[in-house]
Amino acid sequence: MKYNRRKFISFLGKASLGFMVTPPFLIGCGNTAMPVKTKRLSEEKFRQLKDLALEALSPSNKDDLLLTKGLDYHVIVKWGDKISNKDSFGFNNDFTCFIPFDKKNPKDGLLWVNHEYVNPLFVSGFNFKNYDDPFRHRTLEQVDKEMYNVGGSIVRVKEENGRWNIVENDPHNRRITAKTPMQLNWDHPIKGKTTVIGTHSNCSGGITPWNTFLSCEENYDSFFGETEYDENNTATKRSSDYGWENFYDYPPEHYGWVVEIDPKDGTAQKHIALGRFAHECCTLYELDDKRVVAYTGDDKDDEHLYKFISSKPGSLKAGTLYVADTINGKWLALDWENQPVLRNKFKDQTEVLIRAREAAKLLGATELNRPEDIEIDPITGNIFVTLTNNKSKNDFHGSILKIEETDGAFDSLTFKTSTYKVGGEENGFSCPDNLAFDLSGNLWMTSDISGSAMNKENWPYMPFKNNGLFVIPRYGKDAGKVIQVASAPKDAELTGPWFSPDGKTLFLSIQHPGEQTTDLKTPTSKWPFDEDNIPKPAVVAITGVLIEKMNMLNQIEM
Repeated sequence: MKYNRRKFISFLGKASLGFMVTPPFLIGCGNTAMPVKTKRLSEEKFRQLKDLALEALSPSNKDDLLLTKGLDYHVIVKWGDKISNKDSFGFNNDFTCFIPFDKKNPKDGLLWVNHEYVNPLFVSGFNFKNYDDPFRHRTLEQVDKEMYNVGGSIVRVKEENGRWNIVENDPHNRRITAKTPMQLNWDHPIKGKTTVIGTHSNCSGGITPWNTFLSCEENYDSFFGETEYDENNTATKRSSDYGWENFYDYPPEHYGWVVEIDPKDGTAQKHIALGRFAHECCTLYELDDKRVVAYTGDDKDDEHLYKFISSKPGSLKAGTLYVADTINGKWLALDWENQPVLRNKFKDQTEVLIRAREAAKLLGATELNRPEDIEIDPITGNIFVTLTNNKSKNDFHGSILKIEETDGAFDSLTFKTSTYKVGGEENGFSCPDNLAFDLSGNLWMTSDISGSAMNKENWPYMPFKNNGLFVIPRYGKDAGKVIQVASAPKDAELTGPWFSPDGKTLFLSIQHPGEQTTDLKTPTSKWPFDEDNIPKPAVVAITGVLIEKMNMLNQIEM
C-alpha cells in the first residue's frame, strides 16, 4: 500500500480508524517504537479501538512507582547490580533502547541504558554540603568512582514467563564510562586529539538504521567545565560543578557531542558534524537514498533546535548542520564557507561546530524554551519536540512543538510550526520531557519537574505532585486527551520510554529517586525497597493488558 499523507490530518488523535500505514522511512530507522506496516483493521479490532477507554491515575506524592489499572511492572536492573564478573550497572539511568538479536524473536536482545550523572553522596560517599570549599576535600578515588558510574550500560535481556531478566555474564554485557577511549569522527583533531577519553552527561539518545546506539552528552560542562569567549573572542575557562578537571586534564571541547556505540564490541565514536551543545536526544530518519537526517535539541533556556542532513549514504560526518528559525520556518546552515558572518567570527568549520551555540545565534536562530526530546509521528510524519519550560520567561509548564517539513520531505530547508499541547493544569501535565510513539501511534510522554520545585508550596507545580508518565491516545473515547498512567517515586523522574518490538513491554527508567537526600540515614525515598534500604535508580519493564490493547494495531496479521 502506498503511503499518502492526505489520508491523515495533522494532529494526533484524529487519524483514520479504518486504515493505517506506517511510513517506510521509520521502519527500522530508530523511531522509539520501531513500528511495522499494518493492514486494514478487522471490524472487531476497529470496535475495540473505538471503545478503548483509559482510567487516569490521580497525581500522587507517594514514594512508590504507581501505575494505572491494566499495568504492572518489575525491576530489570538497578544501580550496583552486577552485569558481568567485572562490571556493575551505573547510576542515574536515563535513555533506554532495545535491539533484538532476531527480528522474529522480540524477547531476546540488547538493552542500552544511559547513565547521565552521579550523586556523589551515594556513589562516592562525598557530601558537597559538608564543606565551604568542597574541592579541597575531594580525592582521586572518589572521582574515579564517579567516572565509572556515568556513560552507559549494554546488557543482554530476555523475557521468560512474563519477566525480563539480565542474561548474566553474556559477552555483550559491558560498561561504557567516563574513561572509555573513543574516536572523533572528524578529519581534524580537537585540542590536539583524535581519540578522547570517555563520555558523561548521557541524557537521551536514539538508534541508527545500522543498529547501533546513540547516546547524547547533555550538561557536559558539569564535569570538566567550559571554555567561554568574550566579545573580543578571548577565551577563559569556567570551572565545573564536580571538579573532575582538578584530577584529569581533559579539555571541555572533548564533550558535548553525540556518541555512537557499537553493541557488538562496545567501540564508540563522537560525531562532530552534529555540533556541540547540550544534546538531549538524536532522532534519525533514513531517506530513500540512504542519506540520514538527524534531529537534535539543545536542552537549555533560550537555545536551539538543530537538523543534520548527510550528503552521503549512512554518514553522520559528511553533510551540513542546520539550526531552526521557527519564526520564519527556515533551516539555517551552520556552514563556515558560505556564511560570511561565521567566517568573520570563527577560524574554520571545526570551530563553528565546537561553538555551535554562538554560531546559531549569529545566524538568527530562534531561541526556544529548552528543546528536549524529538520524535517522528509514525502516522503523519510530523516531528514533535518537547519544550520543557523556561522559568526566566515565566514559562513554568512548557509545551510540545509540532514541525511539518515542506511537502513531507525531511531534507527540506523550510517548514511550518504549531503548538500541539501546552502544559498546565487545564491539560493535566507540566514540564514535558521524553516522548515515545507506540506501535499504534499513541504518544507517550514523561514529565521533568525538578526535585527542588516539586511538591513545594511556593512553586506552581503543587497540583502535579510527583513526576509522571502520560499517554495521549490516538483512538477511542479519550483520543487527544492527556492521561496520566504512572506516578514516579519521590524526587524521581521517569525517563527513556522505549517499546519492545512486539509492543507488549515498555522499558522505562526511574531516575534519581531520593535526589533531595542529604543524609543516607534518612533518605527522602527508599524505592525500589531492596535490602539496602536506600533509593536506587533502575530500569523497569511495564507490561499488562493496557499496553497490549494500546498496541493492538501491531498484532494485525501481515
